[in-house]
Amino acid sequence: MTDRKEFRDLATPAEARAALDELDLAPEPETVSLAEARGRVLAERVDATIDVPGFDRASMDGYAVRAADTFGASERDPVVLPRVGVVHAGEKPRVSVGEGECVEVSTGAVMPDGADAVVPVERTSESDDEVAFETAVAPGDSVMAAGADVAAGERALGPGTELTPREIGLLSALGVDDVPVRGRPTVGVVSTGDELVRPGDALDHRRGQIYDVNSDTIAAAVADAGGIPRLYPHVGDDYDELESQLRTAADECDLVLSSGSTSASAVDVVYRVVEDAGELLLHGVSVKPGKPMLVGRIGDSAYVGLPGYPVSALTVFRTFVAPRIRDAAGVREPASASVSGRLAVRVRHGEGRTRLLAVGLVTDGRGETLVYPVDKGSGATTSLVDADGVVEIDADTDYLAAGEAVTVELFSPDVRPPALLAVGEDDPTVSRTLDDVPDPRYLGAGSRTGVRRLRDGVPDVVVVSGPIEPDDPTEELAAWTREWGLVVPTGNPAGIGGLRDLLDADHRFVNRTTASGLRATLDARLDELAGDDETGRALAERIRGYEHGVRAHESPARRVADGAADVGLGLRASAERLDLGFVPLGDEPVRALANPERTGKDGVRALERALDERT
Repeated sequence: MTDRKEFRDLATPAEARAALDELDLAPEPETVSLAEARGRVLAERVDATIDVPGFDRASMDGYAVRAADTFGASERDPVVLPRVGVVHAGEKPRVSVGEGECVEVSTGAVMPDGADAVVPVERTSESDDEVAFETAVAPGDSVMAAGADVAAGERALGPGTELTPREIGLLSALGVDDVPVRGRPTVGVVSTGDELVRPGDALDHRRGQIYDVNSDTIAAAVADAGGIPRLYPHVGDDYDELESQLRTAADECDLVLSSGSTSASAVDVVYRVVEDAGELLLHGVSVKPGKPMLVGRIGDSAYVGLPGYPVSALTVFRTFVAPRIRDAAGVREPASASVSGRLAVRVRHGEGRTRLLAVGLVTDGRGETLVYPVDKGSGATTSLVDADGVVEIDADTDYLAAGEAVTVELFSPDVRPPALLAVGEDDPTVSRTLDDVPDPRYLGAGSRTGVRRLRDGVPDVVVVSGPIEPDDPTEELAAWTREWGLVVPTGNPAGIGGLRDLLDADHRFVNRTTASGLRATLDARLDELAGDDETGRALAERIRGYEHGVRAHESPARRVADGAADVGLGLRASAERLDLGFVPLGDEPVRALANPERTGKDGVRALERALDERT
């Protein structure tokens, strides 16, 4: 029997942050060209070595004068002066302004000697070589004096300044070409697990293979935090292979992040590699999700082990690791990285450890932000896009009440509530229609789930099919029908003609989940077929595989196409899309129903218009 390494005493979130603070991630400062400086952070102060501007400059088109010569000028009684020359921007003046004279100047031109003001051209009129001035000016009017913007020797920008286009402009004006900036930590990203396959490579579901989600996801998050991600090939659970990869990454990076293989099972070897190759500072944090988190050192590099599930990995990274990368790079946390809102539903907790609850955002009819849980389980990759951020719940909190104010730490500062949140039946018409709606979010969780979420006040719109009826008031946006029946292999080799052919037969049947309206339609049909001595439920028990339900409308058809099932509950549209046979059983009604308090939202109106064009 292989020894099993159990988690050590779980650290608190505060202890985990303290362990991360011990790690030095900051690389040495570097010098970059001005063209490469946008978004970087100054490593040291930059002082002006020249005056900006370096000369007295006309700030508008007009005439350079001695201000005293315009005293008393007005539209009724203009002062007339002879024009003795012209100075354009970018040229050295070849003329000076004597008493009672003027010189024509363009914006940005060097002020000629003797002049101390500029009269705007709009307040003058010229005839031959004389200019009539219709207003008086004071010394300095419409003139930018040398050094008025930045004076030589003055502190221009301080260390820690993020270089945006405006700072780039100032450095350009100062003639700075090479810019001293904070180094950005290089972060190695290693995904572990024998089951992983890189996106684009062939996948074998029979071997339990899954695509490597974490490598590109975490690399993108590293870049968002100000680091330089470096992807390494994923490795299996072999000790020697893993040790070699982590050591290589540690030699080349300031921080190494691995995901997966951090739990306390016999095959998980990351913590052993870290202990042997460096120092393990922390193994396990009292937080959900994210309990199997590691912090340590490998050689001179910092190391953090993230959980394997993508949502857990991104949540732990966002909460614990991203702030340290920002600190090392000198990047400030975006001001919009969190939002406040009210919980749409009651959230139970009472688990004795800090919880990082994945949540989504939606605006109600008054434009206020509502926060709702997105809980598909740690392994659900779609939570990456269904969730907008996390709410941190203290370990000693039993529950959060509906309506309670919470702060959401966003996965990205660019996150905004969708223009439309709809929940309900997975349906091809809905899928096509949403392409015509700006910024929608659709959760195809089934008709029953949509009705339940509507009761909680979460969605703007629910889509229901079959006999399922909401108890709450709604406003119908659109209604249509879809043809339902049995999806069979091309040519229907078993000669299936209807539901009765499935009773007590050896055909492998695949159903929809109990949340689906189509499942409810099937159950209603079985009730109709049942005689006086039998119930629809009894008939269902005579169908092999009736209890095997899959979520999406096309899922049963795909099982048939893959040979994993002989017949599936589905739609004609799915059968035709996959070139399969179809046994029709009827038409099922589908309705899009709006929360009456949200009908004024732009997203709801856009959906109504789009459905009207398609149904």
